[in-house]
Amino acid sequence: DAELARQSLIQFTEYLHEGKYDDAARLYGGTYEVMISHNEDIDPEDRIALWLRACTISGAQCLRVRSATMQEQISPTEYVFLVEFEYDDGTLFVQGPCCGADETQQPPRSQFPYRVARQQSGAFLVLDMPVYLP
Repeated sequence: DAELARQSLIQFTEYLHEGKYDDAARLYGGTYEVMISHNEDIDPEDRIALWLRACTISGAQCLRVRSATMQEQISPTEYVFLVEFEYDDGTLFVQGPCCGADETQQPPRSQFPYRVARQQSGAFLVLDMPVYLP
């Protein structure tokens, strides 16, 4: 199951990176609250438009996975993976300090936790949004 969860996570990020937002939405089981609050002009039910805006305008980093390593299984149906992303040129994505902080206050990081859960249907859904850069 852990490998199936990992594959769903990788597929989800690939769909986002390729602009296949409808396919990505089918693999996402997390909240849309942040996307909805940042995009009041979009119908909250229009998942495709919300993902499009998130990935192209609002700062979500819809990048390819470089590595996804299982960190822990937190329940019989939920896994946490540490994920590294890369740019199209193959360089590692690193999130630097934000919003006036310096590197001692907010050290740069390249690994991000992502939760993936198996649903009653047997499908694995990603529960966390892409990394955000303001």
